[in-house]
Amino acid sequence: MTNKLYYQDPTIKTFQANILKSEIDENGNNYVVLDQTHFYPTGGGQPHDTGFINNAEVIDVEEVNDEIRHFTKNRLTVGEKVTASINWDCRFDHMQQHCGQHILSAALASLYSYQTISFHLGKETCTIDLETNSISEEELLEAERLSNEIILENRPIETKWITEEELSHYPLRKTPSVNENIRLVIIPDFDYNACGGTHPTSTAQVSMLKIMSVEKQKNNVRVHFIAGKRVLQQLERKNIITKKLTHLLNAPEDRLVETASSFMENTKQLEKKLVEYEDTILSLESMSLLRHADRRNNINFVHTLYDQKTMKDIQKLGKFLVEQDDDVLAILVIINDEKFQFVCTRGRNVEVNVNTLVKNILPLIDGKGGGNEIMAQGGGIAMIPYDLFVEELVKQIL
Repeated sequence: MTNKLYYQDPTIKTFQANILKSEIDENGNNYVVLDQTHFYPTGGGQPHDTGFINNAEVIDVEEVNDEIRHFTKNRLTVGEKVTASINWDCRFDHMQQHCGQHILSAALASLYSYQTISFHLGKETCTIDLETNSISEEELLEAERLSNEIILENRPIETKWITEEELSHYPLRKTPSVNENIRLVIIPDFDYNACGGTHPTSTAQVSMLKIMSVEKQKNNVRVHFIAGKRVLQQLERKNIITKKLTHLLNAPEDRLVETASSFMENTKQLEKKLVEYEDTILSLESMSLLRHADRRNNINFVHTLYDQKTMKDIQKLGKFLVEQDDDVLAILVIINDEKFQFVCTRGRNVEVNVNTLVKNILPLIDGKGGGNEIMAQGGGIAMIPYDLFVEELVKQIL
């Protein structure tokens, strides 16, 4: 087994090693196995380390068949003595997030007996899934407060290897998933947990913790949080956004919500008025179309071509036409580029099933559509000119 030195001293940034194996896996990826390593492989909800082995970039680290494989962009040579360097910013961020999870999970367990059943360390935020179907805002705030209190107390973080027989000596937060080579991560008088991840040596190094949001996840609750430097980065991002909103809304920070709410309400009212104005225009347009309708066989035939209107517009226009004239039969067409759309509708005195009519003429545009006997619509490809399309329609009904 490759020595797992990241367990012993997670603060190591560079080290020397010899390459025991340099191969290509079944997916064509280069990897090497070292005689010793401080790179952390993916596991326990924590992502792998990145860095370099000599000049070869380490892009993944996985434990496979009891060996730690360092996947690199370039091939390296067996027997070569190398200098390895770990991306410390990434490593320390993972240490802060993982330790933050221990502290938050312990706070939730001690305050409310909510047990953490899974943990994920993401690039932007971290999540824990809690074995409960609900959690209140007050409970989250209290857990966050206790977590930050533990962080500020600068408690030491200890690690210890124990046997299964020794487990009963410790008030473990949950039962370990292994029964040998058990590694405890201990925050004295607060949290005792079996874990193989990397952690700082004191809680103060976590710096701070912030719960971001909560969501329902099946029968559990998922809590999104960040710790350490990520809290400052999030604060910087939110501060930039707040400044921009303050300028855009011309309001002080403490009135942004009130101003934004008022703005949204005004926008809704304006949108409502705009719809009313658009409907008025369409109603007037329908009157104009009826004045120029082609009267045949007791039917007022209306047809027109548009290129700027939407399908919703001509559906409303068709509705206004049949409301204003019981004898109307209308075909309203939109042609944009190669796209052909239309609505066909009729008044109550016209004995034509427009759904059947539409289905009969859809092959002319290689289209699809349907509706009911009063109004139907379709769409397809502009395969024939508008005039010919109308002529084919007229042949079937007039």
